[in-house]
Amino acid sequence: MNPTEYEYLRKFLKDNSGLDLSADKQYLIESRLLPLARKAGLSGIGELVQKLQGGARTVITDVVEAMTTNETFFFRDKVPFDHFRDHIMPEIIKARAAKRSIRIWCAAGSTGQEPYSLAMCLKDMSAALTGWRIEIIATDLSQEVLEKAKSGIYSQFEVQRGLPIQMLMKYFKQTGETWQVNPELRAMIQHRQLNLLHDFAQLGTFDVIFCRNVLIYFDQDTKINIFNRLARQIEPDGFLVLGAAETVVGLTDTFRPIPERRGLYKPNDPRAAAAKPAFAAAAPRLAVMAGR
Repeated sequence: MNPTEYEYLRKFLKDNSGLDLSADKQYLIESRLLPLARKAGLSGIGELVQKLQGGARTVITDVVEAMTTNETFFFRDKVPFDHFRDHIMPEIIKARAAKRSIRIWCAAGSTGQEPYSLAMCLKDMSAALTGWRIEIIATDLSQEVLEKAKSGIYSQFEVQRGLPIQMLMKYFKQTGETWQVNPELRAMIQHRQLNLLHDFAQLGTFDVIFCRNVLIYFDQDTKINIFNRLARQIEPDGFLVLGAAETVVGLTDTFRPIPERRGLYKPNDPRAAAAKPAFAAAAPRLAVMAGR
């Protein structure tokens, strides 16, 4: 891969997925795209770039998905799920007592471990949520990982990463060497394809938004824009949950951190965000808009 091809791929990935690669990440592109090129019967990354420049839709999607990081596991980092059980849900249940309805968005749902972890938390609170309408929307840029999430099928290794044994036995069924989430839990989640660079207003508003470990790959301007748009999709008394290495501090005034609750944020006056200009992506639309 020559420097011109690398610069083309850097711009392509930023425009189409938000991934902001530094000038020294050529090795990362080569490690992920060379196998893709060979699988497609191409001579190398140079020919792959030619296909992209020609607008080959399948190749465009395959390249973006190959470069997208989908590292996840059940109850990842633990702390956000403790916040969800001990702080978020008690407040939401009290505030929505009359409405008896909760909407949750996992904005980078990947292969499904995060939304299923939330669904398990909610099932364990079923006594307090009897008669409530609960909606979990899990979105991702990659259709491939969404299909895995919909199936709810995981390997022995995957269910051993963060999933307590009592929840495995309660909410999964073993088939051979794999485990599948039970139908009742799968029915709680709607899996939709979504590129966060594009408009997501059609999803409606949410009481809780989990947007963890995805914005760290974006540049500052893109992060600011997404935070401002997230603020328009969250209820005034709702909650935003970010990853441990992420923050809104110094980027936007649309959210404020909750003291002593790492990664947990409340929205400020949404009218401040509404006054900001919307982001217009110059790249072609890759995802069918409905809900990463």
